[in-house]
Amino acid sequence: MCSFNFRCLELKSSLNWQQNATTIAGGNGQGDNLNQFCNPQGIFINDQQQAIYVADFHNDRIVKWKLGEDNGQIVAGENGKGNRIDQLDRPTDAIIDENQKSLIICDCGNRRVVRWSLENQEDKQILIENIECYGLMMNENGDLFVSDQEKHEVKRWRKGEKEGTIVAGGNGRGDQLNQLDVPTFIFIDRQETVYVSDCYNHRVMKWMKDASEGIVVAGGQGQGNSLKQLSYPHGLVVNEVGDVYVADANNHRIMCWSSGSEEGRVVVGGNGRGEESNQFFALRGLSFDVENNIYVVDYGNHRVQRFSVDQN
Repeated sequence: MCSFNFRCLELKSSLNWQQNATTIAGGNGQGDNLNQFCNPQGIFINDQQQAIYVADFHNDRIVKWKLGEDNGQIVAGENGKGNRIDQLDRPTDAIIDENQKSLIICDCGNRRVVRWSLENQEDKQILIENIECYGLMMNENGDLFVSDQEKHEVKRWRKGEKEGTIVAGGNGRGDQLNQLDVPTFIFIDRQETVYVSDCYNHRVMKWMKDASEGIVVAGGQGQGNSLKQLSYPHGLVVNEVGDVYVADANNHRIMCWSSGSEEGRVVVGGNGRGEESNQFFALRGLSFDVENNIYVVDYGNHRVQRFSVDQN
């Protein structure tokens, strides 16, 4: 597995995926049992452990689910909703810091980013306060990037920094190229290019390092369901040549925008809202494993779906 949560992807635009998914976590209705979720959000894949970590939003917990098992394990938030250091309130995303052997969590309802040790249950700390955080990612240097839905910006925190640096948005809510409108999930490449799902602008933006404005790389043609449009984009992954894979939440599909293209293609889904294996009910987190299989959070169906690469 790559260091931190940096996806070492060799995704090619020519790849195709089977159109029917396997439910690998949840899928047993809405609830708080160990085989259930309640509106899950972000997802993190640990290939070495053959496990996924899921931000179980309305259950106020992070669940580790080993692939092939019927139940998950609560690894953060086992003490119910609250603002104590040992509690969470509507977490939206979580990643693993391999160096620190810890989880970093967007504890959105508590307006903070927190670190929970995976080795010592007593070792918990607040990393960032007073932030309406949603998505986060850590690069190979250990720098933390977090989207802020209230300030419509993405910030970077290098080790030891207290304030952080704005790397996307930060010019108020709006639809200009130097603005964002409720950013959700983010992706950072090796050059510190920031990709952000600009949710209420129905577009994905690309901000080069130190840029004063972004570039529209997916959507940006208003809300809609044509191949040139998105509807409330969320989960986001970008491959090494700049192809953008995005969870098109309210169109119930995953799209791929090849680098420089004015329209995307439907990768999976796009069969209307539903609970069949080729359907979704709103989407949130998106990721790939080392074999390029797709993992996506099917928010309204309270499950995580895996679409295998089509070898034919």
